[in-house]
Amino acid sequence: MFFFSLKVVKCLKYFVLTKWLGVPNSFFNSLGEWAVITGATDGIGKAYAHEFAKRGLNIVLISRTKEKLIKVAHEIGQATGRKVKTVQVNFTERDIYEHIKENLRGLEIGVLGKCVNNVGMLQTPDPCRFLEMTEVDKTINDMIAVNMVSVAKMTQLVLPRMKERQKGLILNISSGVANAPCPLYCLYASTKVFMERFSRGCQAEYGSKGIIIKCSMPYSVASQMSRVKPGIIAKSAEDYVRSSLDCVLLGDRCHGSLAHEILAYVYGKIPHWITYTDAFLDKMADHVQNCARS
Repeated sequence: MFFFSLKVVKCLKYFVLTKWLGVPNSFFNSLGEWAVITGATDGIGKAYAHEFAKRGLNIVLISRTKEKLIKVAHEIGQATGRKVKTVQVNFTERDIYEHIKENLRGLEIGVLGKCVNNVGMLQTPDPCRFLEMTEVDKTINDMIAVNMVSVAKMTQLVLPRMKERQKGLILNISSGVANAPCPLYCLYASTKVFMERFSRGCQAEYGSKGIIIKCSMPYSVASQMSRVKPGIIAKSAEDYVRSSLDCVLLGDRCHGSLAHEILAYVYGKIPHWITYTDAFLDKMADHVQNCARS
């Protein structure tokens, strides 16, 4: 009963923050002039880039496709009038961080959105068992580089100046699947656990220095990577981003929306002896594949 009451209180906080109060734009402006967004040309990353620009920050877009970077930079500039800088890199490569560092030199970075630590990848388009992944060796190396190494390295690049200035926001996008072992996405989910633990550990180390290191853990968000459509649970990228930013002061980790917080509570009550059976996993895989095709 006690833990249920805590969940109710947290849900009420979500409602108050997202529906009535929110976080004022002046808060984000006070952190610094620039927001650095990784994975910034699609899905959640693109939505964060637009939203931070609307809230008054200049934007550094980091992604791997030059054409998409130019397109998103133009969209943001036209819509908001903010300055936009682009950095083209592939986060599956390990020798890119000196190049990123040079491009960030001299910028007053208030938000890493790695600052949104959003650049991410799934093991395959469809859920599958570990040995059924295509190009297993390459997938393992790429997923660790993108979902884990990039989180630590981007934090290493921006955290020293934030520490000197005694302010800053590092927003890491993990996943609801990090709450418990996640069959059919076991490698992906494991990398998201790293992101959650790394974020919360860094928050404990640097929170007293005026820095917020926040881990957001969404469930379904409609994007090209997830291949789901917006609905009651599956938020559009834009809706999820606005909700998650209004929750940015709500603890060191959250699910970013009231619907996802409730979903996390419900999932947590389903016994693993049900969800880990072969029959359940096979039906789940078929359901996800059918939803993607419809």
